[in-house]
Amino acid sequence: MDAVTQLAPTVGVVAACDFLGVARASFYRQRPVLGPPASPAPEPALPEERPASARALSPAERANVLAVLHEERFQDRAPAAIQATLLDEGQYLCSTRTMYRILEQEGESRERRDQLVHPPYQKPELLATAPNQLWSWDITKLLGPLKWTYFYLYVILDVFSRYVTGWMVAHKEGAELAKLFIEETIGKHQVPAGQLTIHADRGRVMRSKPVAFLMADLGVTKTHSRPYVSDDNPYSESQFRTLKYRPEFPDRFGSIQHSRAFCQQFFQWYNQEHRHSGIGLLTPAMVHFGEAESVLAHRQIVLDAAYQAHPDRFVRRPPKPLPLPSEVWINRPVPPGQKTKEGGQ
Repeated sequence: MDAVTQLAPTVGVVAACDFLGVARASFYRQRPVLGPPASPAPEPALPEERPASARALSPAERANVLAVLHEERFQDRAPAAIQATLLDEGQYLCSTRTMYRILEQEGESRERRDQLVHPPYQKPELLATAPNQLWSWDITKLLGPLKWTYFYLYVILDVFSRYVTGWMVAHKEGAELAKLFIEETIGKHQVPAGQLTIHADRGRVMRSKPVAFLMADLGVTKTHSRPYVSDDNPYSESQFRTLKYRPEFPDRFGSIQHSRAFCQQFFQWYNQEHRHSGIGLLTPAMVHFGEAESVLAHRQIVLDAAYQAHPDRFVRRPPKPLPLPSEVWINRPVPPGQKTKEGGQ
């Protein structure tokens, strides 16, 4: 590069690079900086204090404005209202904006009214290892024959087995109806006191006093979802989705008898025939009434026979049926330090 630098002033950069076989880009990239070394940049000057405006309030006037703003009658008033009051009294101290500026300089311009603070809601963490330990219940609307007409479907679901332990269609949504519905369902399944937890969202009926008193009398623990968190009641939401996405689910029900007839057929299918993916493709009735072990054993016998007949078709290992989960959670606890699905701690 030094040779190119020495030759360039005589024959030019292009000719010098061609003669010496040096790429011009390399020369321009590596050539020394021409001219004397640049002097260091001067240090930035400190900003000069802004001179006070001739129209600014004097220290005595500013102190007087602050004293007026601190008067007891003005302690809960906005500067604009204070200004209006002073004008009505025949007094002008300064502009409204200056009042705000003085308060801001004194650190007194924050919101003085009480702000709404939501109480901390604890995330429900509920575990079921057998049927009749944890139930989930909810209410959904079914469209009636005319616009703005609805029927209300109440459903109680066993979280471990996914078995619908009770359902009811009514003309309205009410606490007394819910109380009778829950009481009859618990009595039908003869659940001992102190064993059952019933989870629901924070709807008006779910939090009503008749329902709360009933559960206390029956020795049932009640829990609720956090506000506006549908994931805290996922099993009831999933069951309603299965209901409303059935091909035969109508756009509207012609009468309450029509809705009850449809639900009778649906829940019979759901409990007795529906192979649920969350419980090892068993039916909810199989799990709820203790038939899962024998059904899975029978499936294993069939798979063993298939393996013995054609072991080459099972490349990795002998086949096994899908297992039944040993525990089911609503909001499984996250170990300390492990990130949640949302990416938080």
